[in-house]
Amino acid sequence: MTGQLCDRLEAAPVLPAKASAAALLKRELIERLHDEVAAHALQAHLATHPRSAALVAGVLAHSPFLTQVMRFDPAGLLASLTEAPEMRRDALLAAIAAFGAGDCETSDLMRELRRFRRAMALLIALADIGGVWDVEAVTAALTATADMATKLATDHALRQAADLGRINLADAADPGPGSGLVVLALGKHGAGELNYSSDIDIVVFFDPEAAEAAGVREPSSFFVRLTQQIARIIQERTPDGYVFRVDLRLRPDPASTHVAIALPSAYSYYETVGQNWERAAMIKARPIAGDAELGRRFLRDLSPFIWRKYFDFATIADIHAMKRQIQTVKGHETIAVAGHNVKLGRGGIREIEFFVQTQQLVFGGRRPALRGPRTIDMLGELTKENWISPQARDELTESYCWLRTIEHRLQMRNDEQTQTLPAEAKDLEAFARFCGYPSTLAFDKALTAHARRVESHYALLFEDAPSLASDAGALSFTGTEDDPETLETLRKLGFRQPSVAAETVRGWHFG
Repeated sequence: MTGQLCDRLEAAPVLPAKASAAALLKRELIERLHDEVAAHALQAHLATHPRSAALVAGVLAHSPFLTQVMRFDPAGLLASLTEAPEMRRDALLAAIAAFGAGDCETSDLMRELRRFRRAMALLIALADIGGVWDVEAVTAALTATADMATKLATDHALRQAADLGRINLADAADPGPGSGLVVLALGKHGAGELNYSSDIDIVVFFDPEAAEAAGVREPSSFFVRLTQQIARIIQERTPDGYVFRVDLRLRPDPASTHVAIALPSAYSYYETVGQNWERAAMIKARPIAGDAELGRRFLRDLSPFIWRKYFDFATIADIHAMKRQIQTVKGHETIAVAGHNVKLGRGGIREIEFFVQTQQLVFGGRRPALRGPRTIDMLGELTKENWISPQARDELTESYCWLRTIEHRLQMRNDEQTQTLPAEAKDLEAFARFCGYPSTLAFDKALTAHARRVESHYALLFEDAPSLASDAGALSFTGTEDDPETLETLRKLGFRQPSVAAETVRGWHFG
């Protein structure tokens, strides 16, 4: 679909009681702009486009972060409203790509990346809140933003290293191929389903032989420093903000490995001691920077680890144990709207993801169609393979999209990585209005309906899952965090330092 954003708007937040859109626009935006030309043009547009005015007023009422962005760049706000969002998205991506491909200083790249991310954040939020883009279009745009930032930071770091004589590049314009460097995106980033305000999960590997051929003297230390530079370019906070927070902890054995790992060591790790949660993580892995072909080859070679030939029903119990442990540790055992976590809580996003990923791991070894990274796509494939009903597919898809939309609204307020609804009644009422509901009661009804629906489908899959508790009590050593019930069981068994004992048991996994 084409056409200006302002002509395609279908929704807007509900304003606080007794609030006036005109007063909000004047007091919170127009009168605070220092650029008189931009202020006049924006005011003229809002005066003649009531849907734009309603959308912007609603954002001003409920999102301090987006309010700051609009005040900082009123021309960007007007462009977002008066251009086709798809064209503006592509133009922003093309402009930053052209800048990053040029000869620029690190500080200049960092500044422009932060301004690029801010412009994309505003465009995506307006298209999302205004009902112009669905969840898949929103997450695809967010993912494209992260992909571009990671690639430009990686290419810049490689070119700098080449300028210093530390690596020989076959092509400075495209420095990844032949460098021996592999940057994989995992999680929602890898799947193309990135959150509005999310960490990006990346893992970095390198091929020692390729690095040696490229003139790298000490590959391990070189690629560790390179990875640290890439992360700094993306996540360091400057007066212009940051681009994305970078999480490098999904690499093999993060407690005892460097941030960049040799490919042979990674192969050996996954083949010998890789866990089910790492299999699940690798479902969504995707090369985004460095030598893309080397990254794809690595994932192809890793396929036997991810996709077992024989049905692995023990995976269901293992992943369900992880999910229950998350709920226990985080305190999300029940559905309650105030303070509810829409990701980790019962009936939340994580249950839908586990519902899909578990069946992928169990059946994907013999069903290649079930090996895709995207949650909604795989709900469709599970239906085609007759593992779930069309009703389950439709209901879980609808709930997934609804929950992801609510998650994005939470994160849009203050650009925070949060999935927890406000606990205070007044704040919860305001958030319900930001989501387009007239009252907390209406929002409560919608949330409860979706959560109950998700919980019922999840329970059918895991209805026979074994208890985490033994006769002595709970003993769960899955994941990386201590399970409180397991620590209590270890105390009853006589361990003076139960957390040390739990860490020891987890360490057996690594030999």
